[in-house]
Amino acid sequence: MGFPWHPHRGIETITYVLQGKVRHEDSLGNKGVIRPGELQWMTAGSGIIHQEMPEGDKNGILWGFQLWANLPASHKMMNPRYQEIKSNIVPELFMEKGLKIRIICGEVNGIEGPVREIITRPEYLDVTVPPAEKFFHRTVPGYAVFAYVVEGSGNFDREKDTCTFEVEGERYLDPAVDCMIEKENLVFYGDGDSIEVTAGERGVRFLLVAGKPIGEPVAWYGPIVMNTQAELKTAFEEYRKGTFIKHP
Repeated sequence: MGFPWHPHRGIETITYVLQGKVRHEDSLGNKGVIRPGELQWMTAGSGIIHQEMPEGDKNGILWGFQLWANLPASHKMMNPRYQEIKSNIVPELFMEKGLKIRIICGEVNGIEGPVREIITRPEYLDVTVPPAEKFFHRTVPGYAVFAYVVEGSGNFDREKDTCTFEVEGERYLDPAVDCMIEKENLVFYGDGDSIEVTAGERGVRFLLVAGKPIGEPVAWYGPIVMNTQAELKTAFEEYRKGTFIKHP
């Protein structure tokens, strides 16, 4: 049914389409269609009203992802902006042994993705690893890092055939646990400076996302994400009164 006109404030929404398409329109006057391999990076900031109306492909299939990225208090009321990223401007890095990386945001081997100047300095990669091959990647210490498995399966632990578990703050290896993570599961990493993924027998495709933690209180209700309940109340009161939009 889609998402007819609705408000956002205090966040960024990142929509990545793999199959089908999504029609977008917003209060900034932007109109467009997000097609397979394309993205929409929308900074709501002080407030934006938009609609997202999905359309399946010829078989009625719609497949994609939407990530909400919080904004720090210092930028929650910034001017909204909209970035529509066409598939042909997303760099695709083909590495040895068939490994492929689509760089949406961030930098790999000196190649930078098309989404830039984002407050939390995020990284957003679409990674495909052939069967039994490995992917190694440096990460920024202190960043929040997660991987979401799109297709296939992979081992997301440094130990090839084991997983770790934690008891009273101490980490132990568990050789009895199969550490292969299947599709539609998320891996959330602890702090560190790199990750290593070994693909399963079918290979693995995953989204790798990282960003600088904000470390501030979160007050969330529906499409509005602020720092306090008072700010939430103000946002919804302004929406009801018709004073929500601050941009020209």
